[in-house]
Amino acid sequence: MEKIAQINDVVNSFAWGSFGVFLLIGSGIICTVITGFFQISHIRHWWKRTFGIISGEGRIINDAGSVSQFRAFCLALCATIGTGNIAGVSTAICVGGPGAVFWMWVAAFFGMMIKYAENVLGIYFRRRNSEGAWSGGPMYYLADGLAEGPGSGKHGKRIGKFLAYLFCIFTVLASFGVGNVAQVNKITLNVESAFLKDIKTGNVFGVSGANLGIGLTLMFLGAIIIMGGVRRLAAVSEKLVPFMTILYIAGCLVVLLMHVEQLPAAFASIFRFAPGSKALVGGATGTAVQAAMNTIKSGCKRGVFSNEAGLGSSVMAHINSCVREPVSQGLWGIAEVFFDTFVVCTMTAVVVLSSGFIDLSKGTVKTGIDDATLVARAFRESLGRPGEWFVVLSITLFAFTTVMGWSYYGAKVVEYLSGVTWAKIYRSFFVVLMVIGAVMESSLAWDISDTFNGLMMIPNLVGILSLTPLIVKLTKNYIDRRLKGMKMTPMLSYHPDIQSEAEKAVEKGVS
Repeated sequence: MEKIAQINDVVNSFAWGSFGVFLLIGSGIICTVITGFFQISHIRHWWKRTFGIISGEGRIINDAGSVSQFRAFCLALCATIGTGNIAGVSTAICVGGPGAVFWMWVAAFFGMMIKYAENVLGIYFRRRNSEGAWSGGPMYYLADGLAEGPGSGKHGKRIGKFLAYLFCIFTVLASFGVGNVAQVNKITLNVESAFLKDIKTGNVFGVSGANLGIGLTLMFLGAIIIMGGVRRLAAVSEKLVPFMTILYIAGCLVVLLMHVEQLPAAFASIFRFAPGSKALVGGATGTAVQAAMNTIKSGCKRGVFSNEAGLGSSVMAHINSCVREPVSQGLWGIAEVFFDTFVVCTMTAVVVLSSGFIDLSKGTVKTGIDDATLVARAFRESLGRPGEWFVVLSITLFAFTTVMGWSYYGAKVVEYLSGVTWAKIYRSFFVVLMVIGAVMESSLAWDISDTFNGLMMIPNLVGILSLTPLIVKLTKNYIDRRLKGMKMTPMLSYHPDIQSEAEKAVEKGVS
C-alpha cells in the first residue's frame, strides 16, 4: 500500500502539478478568446436560453430517444454538485488559504468556456447506439474529430483513437473511485459519526455491522435508480438536484445572516490572500512564489474537482438532450459551471470564512481545526447540533447524486469500448461495489481517484485544443444564424444522416 501511495503521489504531481494547472487554465483562456469572451459578451443570451427557460421550453421533449434540456442539465449536475462543493472548498481554504477561493473563481470563469466547448463538440459528434439512444463524449470527438479535423494529418486517426481509449480507461477507473467507493465511504463515515457513534452494532463478517447496513441500503437504492437507465436517472435527477441545492443554499443563507457582520472581512480576505499567504506555508517553502503556486493550485484543483470543467465527464450527460443545435447545449455548460462554483461553492466558502475558525488577518486555520470537520463545525457553531446534521444530510445527498452521475459516465465509456451489453454488466458491478465503499477504511481511494480525475483531463483538453477551429466555426455559425438572422446552412452534426434529420427539425422551428 505504501508503494502504491508513492507511485500515486508521483503521477498526481504530474496531473495536478504546474503542467496540469497551466494546461487547464491555458485551455480555458484559449476557448474564451476564440469565442470572443462568449460568457461575458453574450451573458444575456446564455442566461435567457438556460435559466430563463427552465420552467417552460427547457422541459419540452421533442425527440423520442432523448430527454429535455433541463433533465440533461440536472443529470450533469448530479455528478457535478458533490462533496467537492462542501469538503472540497474547505480543503482548498485549509491548504491554500482564503485566496484559494479567488482561484476557484478564476478557474470557473475560464472553465465555463471549456464546458461550453465540451458540450458543443459532444452534440456535434454524438450518434445513436444499437438501442436508439444517444452516445457521445470526449471519446467520440477525440476519435472522429482528430481523424478528420483541421491539421489532423495522416496520423490523426491513430492518435485520436489512442487518446479516446486513454480517456475511457481513466474514466472507468475514476468512476469506481471518486464516483463510487470514495463517495459511499464519505456518506458512511458522516452518517456513522452523526447518528450511530453511540450505538453498538457489532461486526458482521469482520466489518462494522452499521457500515455494512448503510452500504446495503445505498446499494439497494442505487440499484433501483441506476439499473433503470438514463431515463430513470434523468427523472430522479430532475427532482433531487433542485431540492438538495435549494435546501443547501437556504441553510447557508441562514448561517450567513447570523454572521452578516463578518461578510465584508470574509470577502476582503479572498482578494487579499489571492497572491498567496506567507503565513500559511512560509515555514515549509520560504518563498512567496511557492506560496502563491500553492494557493493557485489548491483553488484550481478543487474548482475542477467541483465543477468538472476540463474532465470531459458531464458532456456524456448533456448529449442526451433533445436539442439539435450544438451551441444550444453549450450554453447549458456555461450555466452548469456558473451555478456549481459561483453559487454553491461560494456559499460554502463564505460560510467557512465567516465562521471564526479562519484567522482572516493571517489567512490561516485556527488550531484544532481541520478540513474534514470545518464546514460541519461552522454550521454547528451557528445552529447547534441540527447544523451538524444538516451538513451530514447535504453531504449524503450530494455524494449519492455523484454516484448516480458517475455510474452513467462509466457505463457510456464501457459502451464505447465494448458495446451496450458490457455497459449493462458494468452497471451491475458498479452497484455491488457500493457495499465495498461503505466498509473500506483506507483514504487511499480518494487520492487515487483524484489522480485519475487529473489524467482524464489531459486527453480531453488535448482534443479540445486540437478542435478549436471547429469550435470557432460552430459558434460563428450559430451567432450568425440565431443572433444576426443571416441565412446559411446550419452546422448541426458531424454525421450526414443526423445533420439532415436535424436540419429538417430546425426548419420546423425545433431547436
